[in-house]
Amino acid sequence: MTERFSIAVFEGDGIGPEITGPTVDILTALAEKNGYGLDFQACPAGAAHYARTGEALPDRALQRARDADAILLSAMGLPSVRYPDGTEISPQIDLRKALTLFAGVRPVRLFPGLKTPLNLPPDRQVDFVLIRESTEGLFYTQGRGEVTEDEARETLLITRKISEQLFEFAFALARTRKATGRGRGQVTCVDKANVFRAFAFFRALFDAEAAKHPDLVADHAYVDATALWFVLKPWDFDVLVTENMFGDILSDLGAGLMGGLGVAPSADIGLDHAVFQPCHGSAPDIAGQGVANPMAMILSAAMMLDWLGLRHKRARLVEDGRLLRQAVEEVIGTGTHLTRDMGGRATTQTAARAVRDLVLSR
Repeated sequence: MTERFSIAVFEGDGIGPEITGPTVDILTALAEKNGYGLDFQACPAGAAHYARTGEALPDRALQRARDADAILLSAMGLPSVRYPDGTEISPQIDLRKALTLFAGVRPVRLFPGLKTPLNLPPDRQVDFVLIRESTEGLFYTQGRGEVTEDEARETLLITRKISEQLFEFAFALARTRKATGRGRGQVTCVDKANVFRAFAFFRALFDAEAAKHPDLVADHAYVDATALWFVLKPWDFDVLVTENMFGDILSDLGAGLMGGLGVAPSADIGLDHAVFQPCHGSAPDIAGQGVANPMAMILSAAMMLDWLGLRHKRARLVEDGRLLRQAVEEVIGTGTHLTRDMGGRATTQTAARAVRDLVLSR
């Protein structure tokens, strides 16, 4: 009997449906070719859904996400649709909190064909992972901050429980990367412990976890210095772990090093659930034109296959994740099917089809 996995799909707003459709098609074809099944369950949510119904993340969509083996989520939110307090609709953040997806995984890797603003020395490679705590930090009071006529307050929260889970995850990832030749086995805690007691607490918890892993390297960096080093010497990093807001900012900087958000995938992972989504927004200014870059969405799907394969001990899914990631890199490397944001003229469908044809030929 064919083994099947249920995938909750949030197609998103703006360009979201345009990049979700081709990605689901690729995943379906891969599964059919290699002897497993992926059952996709549509989950209504997002800014457009809120504008129609008054609900950003309906209970039934959240329940489907809870019941699924994995969650594939596209770009969410529209600048023109907001809550009464002026904040944007962001079901992706609600999902992170509801499912306790504490580890926001943001890979940063340069590969041939990507245009980067870096003046990269020929003997250097950039391949690191930023792990952003995704459920608390400065996002803790999202939508519940205190605002008066004269002042506004938000609360930053860092808890022992979530931080310990986060750091355990970070060191495990560093060990895996070292074992596969992708990293040096180094974890860097990014904080502002010289100014804020909360970050001194964060760093102390990191050091306690680091002591359990004498075979790995642990160090620290202040967030402002890290931003500088991302530009000057990003090849020095392996795995970095940081607070929610710091990670939000640094992950976009990392995407800039890669050549843009159009090629930046991500995952938000907890103990029992995981969401996979592109780092970029819904880009309503180009929605419906067929020019959106599908690569970040496809790379996020590759991360999903890898996570599912490791979680369920299915080597075929891990291998398909690797092949899909490799196909994206090769398509970009050839330079013949690049979308407008990468300097080409390919449509969303054409770029995705090139990836599909290549990965299915393997």
